[in-house]
Amino acid sequence: MDDRAAERFSVVLSALTFIGIVVGFAAPYVGWAALSPLGFGLVYLAGGVPTARRALKSLWHERSLDIDLLMIIAALAAAGVGAPAEGAILLFLFSLSTTLETLALGRARREVEALMGLRPETALRKTGADVEEVQIAQLEVDDVVVVRPGAKIPVDGIVLSGEGEIDESTVTGESMPVSKAPGAKVFEATVNQSSVLEMRVSATMSDSTVARMIQLVTEAQAARAPSERFSAWFGQRYTIGVLAGAVIALAIFLWLGREWSDAAYRAAVVLVAASPCALVISVPAAILSALSAAARGGVLFKGGAALETFAAVSQFAFDKTGTLTTGRAEVTGIISLGMPEDDFLSLVSGLEAHSEHPIAAAVHRTANKRGLAPASVSDVVTRPSEGITGRDAMGMLWAGNRRMAARMGVDVEKPAFAALLDEAETVIWVGRGARILGAVAVADSVRASSRPALDQLREAGIDRIAMMTGDRRPVALRIGAELGLSPDEIHSDLLPEDKVHLVGEMAKAGKVAFVGDGVNDAAALARAEVGIAMGAAGSDVALEAADVALLSEDMARLPAAHGLARRAARIIRQNLVFAMGAMLVLVSGALFFELPLTLAVIGHEGGTVLVVMNGLRLLFDSVRSVSSRSAAIDAVKDVIRPQEIGRAMQESRSCGTPGWR
Repeated sequence: MDDRAAERFSVVLSALTFIGIVVGFAAPYVGWAALSPLGFGLVYLAGGVPTARRALKSLWHERSLDIDLLMIIAALAAAGVGAPAEGAILLFLFSLSTTLETLALGRARREVEALMGLRPETALRKTGADVEEVQIAQLEVDDVVVVRPGAKIPVDGIVLSGEGEIDESTVTGESMPVSKAPGAKVFEATVNQSSVLEMRVSATMSDSTVARMIQLVTEAQAARAPSERFSAWFGQRYTIGVLAGAVIALAIFLWLGREWSDAAYRAAVVLVAASPCALVISVPAAILSALSAAARGGVLFKGGAALETFAAVSQFAFDKTGTLTTGRAEVTGIISLGMPEDDFLSLVSGLEAHSEHPIAAAVHRTANKRGLAPASVSDVVTRPSEGITGRDAMGMLWAGNRRMAARMGVDVEKPAFAALLDEAETVIWVGRGARILGAVAVADSVRASSRPALDQLREAGIDRIAMMTGDRRPVALRIGAELGLSPDEIHSDLLPEDKVHLVGEMAKAGKVAFVGDGVNDAAALARAEVGIAMGAAGSDVALEAADVALLSEDMARLPAAHGLARRAARIIRQNLVFAMGAMLVLVSGALFFELPLTLAVIGHEGGTVLVVMNGLRLLFDSVRSVSSRSAAIDAVKDVIRPQEIGRAMQESRSCGTPGWR
């Protein structure tokens, strides 16, 4: 039986038990008392037979005693002592709670299939002047693909021509389309909205962003949260204790002189009241909803353990380049001596047009933004570790660092360049022979979302935030100042092993989360209590070592995810306290205050439903902070982590949930 059929079957069974309850209680009042036993019999068949089947299957194949067995024994005991109505109520409410849990969590089981369904089946591959439709599995790296408006991006790639808007919500959680131009990265399963794009394939189907997402989801199975492990461990052993306790209670009631029927009834009440169903399901319900909401917001946790540990993090360490900054060089200043700035920039752009260096790319972008055509420069020669030389109509040109300037006999220590001499930025000196023409300052820029994100983490009570980089101290201080970091929070000139050491030192004062994106961050990501890989295009090594992946490069997702983890931890504590408190009250009432079986049933099943609903409200509370209300509704439908749901449903069979049939 597939998932949807199992859900429909569960609904039908609950409907039949409801009909049986109505008939059983209403028949005597309408003059058809003979139908009452038939109504209660229908309840025992529709609610009891499937439950007994699950209980016996668990007992026979898994050698485990679960809540299904407790409920069947309690219902049969009630019928055996002349209280079939109470037993029918128990089976009806038990069936109803099972159906509610199944419907609330059921669609989550199809998450992996939903991820796979994001992919288009075919792509338009360009071969010379022709375009052919091929299966995406046939695409190879460096193939050129044409993507029409309204079509999905078939695999990860780089835009070669065309400009347009891409809807990346399926992968990164971005609610607004993202503009793409030549050179921009695009991800598989995102949607081209506005124009024809040509792209170069950068990863095959098996190595794509969606493939990574599926792999991360799969890996989540091994990472159970500590509270999940506790509830599973406790629930299994407690069930055995409840059965033994009911037998002991029966013996004590008989020893106290009660009639057999009364003693058996009281023992049945103890069985129901002490059942740990609410306790077992309380943690998975909160974990599932939190993981789902995080995924909808563009954050993937590798299981409940990562989520629960992240909630306890009190310190954050960040890599600089590509994490807090864009990782892309930009022109930050131009100083021209003796010619208009635009003419100077055009000249430098013409010289750098023959280079593929990131600095050259930054110069090209700035010239293009100003609408400047590169000057005509020929005989270009690259000089490693120094710069580049060439020739225009007026003679030899050069552009490079201090070493290049010194070799050309140029003194750059001029008052006009004073603002560039603090080495907080990379400076390209430009000259003609021994004459300096000017300079261009290039620097990595801070992400627009980085400063607000760090401020939100501080407001949330994070004790310490540190920035770690292999860059030079002046550059690190400049970036740190823009981010509001004090000098003692900025660590520069670091090797990968230095980052690991610093994370270890921070860990002495509390749990640490390290956020990075590159291969050189992998060791620090693994050393931290929680490693967070930044961006869907982060390195494979970083994603492998991380516990959390931010699929968007929007740093605002980080404090949102941390807040979500903390809310999940609070709800887990609430659920555990409520479940254990409810069991204590019900058991006390069963043993000492003649609690009726009906009230024990209502308290038990009502408590189970309440803890599930309390956990599932995270779907709405958290998603709304990073997306829209409609996205929250979508999250309920199809984004809960499947492996976590699998474990929860396995455990929920201890509470009567049908599980995987």
